[in-house]
Amino acid sequence: MLWLLAHDQYPLLGRGGVAREVRMLYFHWYGILSHGAFPSGDRLWQYPPGAGAVLLSPALLPGLTYFQAFVVLTLLTDAVITLVLARAGTSPGRSLRGAALWTAALPLLLHVPLARYDIQVTAFAVVSLLTLSRSTRAGGAFAALGALVKVWPALALLGTPRGRGTREAWTAAAVTAVTLLALLAALFRNPFDFLRQQGGRGVQIESLGGTALMLARRAGWPGRTRYQYGAVEFVGPHVHAVAVCSLALTAVAFALLLLWRVRARHWTPATPYDAALTAVLLFTVTSRVISPQYMVWLIGLTAVCLTSRHTTQRAVAPLVLAASAVSTVEYPALYGDVIDSTWVGCLLMVVRNGLLASAAVLSFVRLWRSGRRPAPEPLEADIPPGNPGRVPALFRTGG
Repeated sequence: MLWLLAHDQYPLLGRGGVAREVRMLYFHWYGILSHGAFPSGDRLWQYPPGAGAVLLSPALLPGLTYFQAFVVLTLLTDAVITLVLARAGTSPGRSLRGAALWTAALPLLLHVPLARYDIQVTAFAVVSLLTLSRSTRAGGAFAALGALVKVWPALALLGTPRGRGTREAWTAAAVTAVTLLALLAALFRNPFDFLRQQGGRGVQIESLGGTALMLARRAGWPGRTRYQYGAVEFVGPHVHAVAVCSLALTAVAFALLLLWRVRARHWTPATPYDAALTAVLLFTVTSRVISPQYMVWLIGLTAVCLTSRHTTQRAVAPLVLAASAVSTVEYPALYGDVIDSTWVGCLLMVVRNGLLASAAVLSFVRLWRSGRRPAPEPLEADIPPGNPGRVPALFRTGG
């Protein structure tokens, strides 16, 4: 991955476009942040205030250029994730498949993960999930830290068993978020300017709605593409309607997850992991934007699921891996075809988003079925003698 990043001038590696985001955009924001302000009126700044801390972190390595320090810190974060997954995999009832998947799958995205800060965001979600079983408060705090950087890690708390654990996790998350937001608001100007930029986003060409518009374009639809809000988006008739449909689908996904949460009766040690992967898959598929680096999130959450032998998501893992591999062909290799909506570009997006949609549906179905599964009846031999009213902890459901 480092070699590819050092040679990303090659056409199939993006002609330098992958690394340009760190070299120019992140460095530009770094200059603004280092003077005590968040970017104001910048359409490209669409991130919560915690992202500022990540973009300022290369200052911790003053002997390197901004780009070099950013890559070094990203690699160190990658190592932390690998170590955490490996350590979790050696516990009783666990598996090293998660660490193996993270190590093998991340390079499927070529050098893209090293030139974005999604590995750092994923680290918060991974640590949050793997910490929940030991300390729900710590798990909630890490989820809040991740949410302050890129929102979605808050979904790591969706599958916590009902009761005291959920209350502790969400309380810790709320206290952490409010405290840090207050601190950032005191130290920086314009911490909430990003909210103004998010509302104007349209339909990015790599999203599910974008795939529909690509096919419509091949059939004669007069729309075109334009670089705006940090992504290549469609502009033209009916684009707003497609964006509204995407938001409606996101609302439906949220309703389905709430329904699962209310009706679930069976929890396993892997349920929080499985629920987090399902939620992020659903929100990714229904989003108006699906950038290639989003696959880093899905790989990380899939890896967490595979650390547990109780997970229901093993069948989802091959779909996530296949979608990651296709994403690499789509960006950066053949991104021009995607922008121009050629038949090759259309085929790539149909396959990639078809894999993601299939993974989301399969993930939710398996999560739903696992929540409805009744707890096994204890065998007579398993009931402690002299105390028939007690049932061993093995047979108790969570919550």
